[in-house]
Amino acid sequence: MTLVAGTIMTLLARREVPPYGWFLAEDEEDAPEVLLPYGEIIGDRPEAGDEVGVFLFHDDKGRITATTREPLLTYGEMGRLKMADFHPRFGCFLEIGIGRQLLLPIKELPEKKELWPQEGDELHVVMKHDKEGRMLARMAKIEDFESAVFRAPSSWHHEEKLAWVTDTFRDGVFVLVDGGVLGFGALGYIPTASMTRPLRLGEKVLARVTQIKDDGRVTLSMRSSKEKGRVEDADKLLAFLHARPGGSMPYSDESPADTIQRRFGISKSAFKRAVGKLMKDGLVTQDGNWTKLTEAGAAKAAASASDSGSSGAE
Repeated sequence: MTLVAGTIMTLLARREVPPYGWFLAEDEEDAPEVLLPYGEIIGDRPEAGDEVGVFLFHDDKGRITATTREPLLTYGEMGRLKMADFHPRFGCFLEIGIGRQLLLPIKELPEKKELWPQEGDELHVVMKHDKEGRMLARMAKIEDFESAVFRAPSSWHHEEKLAWVTDTFRDGVFVLVDGGVLGFGALGYIPTASMTRPLRLGEKVLARVTQIKDDGRVTLSMRSSKEKGRVEDADKLLAFLHARPGGSMPYSDESPADTIQRRFGISKSAFKRAVGKLMKDGLVTQDGNWTKLTEAGAAKAAASASDSGSSGAE
């Protein structure tokens, strides 16, 4: 049988060659041998004829080698691996649990560099081989997840969940929502309009489940519930107006949704709710396409800025 990198095999200890280690092979006379270096043996060293469970990989010189260390991922499997390092030419190096790392080629990453993972982020990948049969990672795809995930329960609605970004798109990101004791997790999606900031590949995020679909997938939002979010957004708009010349801004209920999203990072409906609260409280007025602070609004904005400054000083 061929010795395949990324696989776990049970082999026989044939011969010891100090100072290198043990040569292992299957129980066949002409079976190919593989070296188990002394440094790759965890626990007691084997004796001739012992069966040894090993994981196969290529060493730094490209030679197939064995280790008794237990890997976090094997060939063909999907798993979540932590990024240990990044090389601008090669890509992400992922921890695999055997004292060496698995490469995720840079071609697997999004086009926008700001969406690239950072050290410590956790990426869902599948182990494959390159043309020389060496271990390599690729990003997991929807079809890889489908056999491993479960349908989100109805009890998740409105709950906050941890999720890992598995793919990025122009209008949002796919995530794997942590399933806790339920298993691998559930598939989810966070639309761009429901983000408070851009999310990068492999990033872990806390988000609120806003919808559970018929297929068991979920839609999530990083934003607070509408009432809490309305107050937070209103405070941000008040601070924004306070920093503007004359306490006014060229944005109103009539402004295009994409302009609002680009300038404030919120949806137009959220913007209208926040402005509506400020108008109801007598803190702003609107005149055509302009929104302006009232005297009461200017006083409150100044007081809030003062309080914030005092807190920062403390």
